[in-house]
Amino acid sequence: MKKKFPEVIGLMPAGGKASRVAPLPCSKELYPIAFRPVDNEQSLRPKVVSHFLLENMRVANIKKVYIILREGKWDIPAYFGDGKMLDMNLAYLMMDLPYGVPYTLDQAYPFIEDAIVALGFPDMIFQPEDAFLQLLVKQKESQADIVLGLFPALQPSKTDMVEFDENGRLRSIIIKPAHNELVYAWEIAVWTPLFSRFMHDHVLSKQGGMNKGKVDSSWNTQQSELHVGEVIQAAIASNMRIESVIFQDGRCIDIGTPEDMMKASRMSMD
Repeated sequence: MKKKFPEVIGLMPAGGKASRVAPLPCSKELYPIAFRPVDNEQSLRPKVVSHFLLENMRVANIKKVYIILREGKWDIPAYFGDGKMLDMNLAYLMMDLPYGVPYTLDQAYPFIEDAIVALGFPDMIFQPEDAFLQLLVKQKESQADIVLGLFPALQPSKTDMVEFDENGRLRSIIIKPAHNELVYAWEIAVWTPLFSRFMHDHVLSKQGGMNKGKVDSSWNTQQSELHVGEVIQAAIASNMRIESVIFQDGRCIDIGTPEDMMKASRMSMD
């Protein structure tokens, strides 16, 4: 009897405000940075930044993706619809608590708790295009709870850097360090239901004085924003099995600033 592997589901958090590039005429995830062929390659149409992420997931045969939205970003489902454009099945969820990406991702927990998850960020473009496929192969071979995709960091102070021990094993996640000599940042990930449960429980434990839909007045949003890297660090401390794939010659750009938008546009054209 052929062994059945867990389903792989993509997660795309789209709850950001894009304050560093505001105002924009559209959600940042729909900012066009290239062109794509249509009509049997007879004509071109704009290619938005999040299209690259979904396309790379599709290379790994990931056909189901949950996109978690902030209220008002209705142009994203209006643009992608049900996913026919990419031969994918897209569904949309609404974020609840605005205290960091783990809270946004946790909205999908009831739908992905038994699946292998592939996480990517819609305001980034990266190469190689088969990066998710390589992470899934690594997970299957190693049976790791989490596999991180590591890329050379262009701006270490704006991302989550990774530190290795003397044996080359991933030791810690450093959140947006001001100064360091680390080389690689994690930018994409795949994980098992065990880590989905861990993140879900971690988010619940961090809510503290919050009730569903009601925030205690003592909650400080500036000090208490939770990063995915912090949850991964907690998983490391809990002795979860963490593996990584290093894309030494890979490239990854976040379009968080006008300068980065121009770099991403040049990279996409290359």
